[in-house]
Amino acid sequence: MLYVKDLYKSYEAGKNKYQVLKGVDFHVQHGEFVAVMGPSGSGKTTLLNCISCYIPFDKGAITIGETNLAGQSEDMLAHFRNTKIGFVFQDFMLLDGLTIRENILIPRIIQDEVTPDAEELANKLASLFGISQIMDKYPAEISGGEKQRAAVARSLINHPLIILADEPTGNLDSKSSRAVIEAFGEAKSRMNATICMVTHDSFAASFCDRVILLKDGTVYKQLENGGNQSQFQDDLLSAIKKMNMEI
Repeated sequence: MLYVKDLYKSYEAGKNKYQVLKGVDFHVQHGEFVAVMGPSGSGKTTLLNCISCYIPFDKGAITIGETNLAGQSEDMLAHFRNTKIGFVFQDFMLLDGLTIRENILIPRIIQDEVTPDAEELANKLASLFGISQIMDKYPAEISGGEKQRAAVARSLINHPLIILADEPTGNLDSKSSRAVIEAFGEAKSRMNATICMVTHDSFAASFCDRVILLKDGTVYKQLENGGNQSQFQDDLLSAIKKMNMEI
């Protein structure tokens, strides 16, 4: 589903050039829930921005589905981003003047495709994520956890090839964080959604199928979830501690 091959990305500041991604390689299979973790400056956000078509990369390849993003026009990338990728952001990105129902339907509203099927899917997603009772409320009237579950529903309304989540539990308490991660789990199990999540939260990452650790712009290690969430979190914390101790 998602293939990242030998990816490089640098930034220039004056006469200085800073290499952020240094030959990153990994893949995410269809229906897989994968987390990317690493310390600040490891390249997580830059990687997500490259995958999401928001910034160009220097060299390498990113393939989503059957589409290679390298060398595509800005118009094509914008269309692909709007129709084939679902996004979940740390700060929810809900529009205050719209109801939760309307927020979930925004990708369809933009495309002028608010069909009965789309409205039925919005209701199905709301039921799946336990937010049916807030569909006619506004963002200011609901909790952070409810806002983020609405954002997860919005990310699925276009039947995307992949969902990209950027620190989706970063602004939530532990109870709300678990509800959001469980919403991702429902999306994976009930809708076969493919999810790539950047996070600092080892608890959230412990629910994933696999975790990719980044360090200094390269893949340091990948860990597989053996099925025991608590043990996997312990394994993650041990690997992160060891990674941070290595110079």
